[in-house]
Amino acid sequence: MSLIKQLHKYLSTLKVEDGKKISLSDFDTDYDHKMISKKEGTKLLKNGIKQLAELQDVLYADNRYSVLIILQAMDAAGKDGAIKHVMTGFNPQGVKVTSYKKPSSNELEHDYFWRHYKALPGRGEIGIFNRSHYENVLVTRVHPEYIMNENIPGIDSVNDIDDKFWEKRYEQINCFENNLYENGTHILKFFLHVSKKEQKKRFLERIDNPEKNWKFSAADAAERKFWDKYQEAYSMMLGATSKEHAPWYVLPADDKWFTRICIGAVIFFELNKLNLSYPKVSEENMKKLLKAKDELLKE
Repeated sequence: MSLIKQLHKYLSTLKVEDGKKISLSDFDTDYDHKMISKKEGTKLLKNGIKQLAELQDVLYADNRYSVLIILQAMDAAGKDGAIKHVMTGFNPQGVKVTSYKKPSSNELEHDYFWRHYKALPGRGEIGIFNRSHYENVLVTRVHPEYIMNENIPGIDSVNDIDDKFWEKRYEQINCFENNLYENGTHILKFFLHVSKKEQKKRFLERIDNPEKNWKFSAADAAERKFWDKYQEAYSMMLGATSKEHAPWYVLPADDKWFTRICIGAVIFFELNKLNLSYPKVSEENMKKLLKAKDELLKE
């Protein structure tokens, strides 16, 4: 079996089935290192980046679909690095990366999708969400007191935020993404699954390396204390919102180079399913092109 076929088969095991309840503990944060070496992986990613660039060009010319890539993870799982390394071959004119932090006071005056609507890619474009609307069923589930900042009718205290509230949010998110899909947006969602041990290692590297100090804050260490609650919140969210038209992939993230290969491969395989093509010029326009060519040659 070729390496590409092996990778395709392996990635299918990381895709969360529609409607299946899962536990993150069932997914590896590391892979067995038998399928591909780092040297082979580096070469594969380099070639893959070129192919992704070609697909992006056709996507833009085809002008029927847009692509939304969503990255979610615990802190230090490698989202920024994945964007930098996997998307490096894309034409910046057709790509927009949006990183989401704590919502502003203005954003809280609107529904929680509002700030995400504004950043959605247009036809022929690729949008990348570094964190996303899923924060509204993750960090808010670990810290339900944050919901009170949204001033939602009928939610007068934290006690009003029950299981039905979260089920409704999952339903809202599924409807939001289904609407996008039915209007031409291809959605790919990646959870970078890093281990607690590896996160600790990366946190210490950020503290010890002056060039990485800026990437670490006391808040990162504080949130680590809620590790188990986040794992539970992610498990419930992934099971409730992975759909055939908007699947979640749980990628092992302890080896950054392998995570990047997985992301690039999924994007490549999924874009190929769209049967993208360059638009054909009409007979009338072709006559105009040939006439323009003739005039240029006569200059």
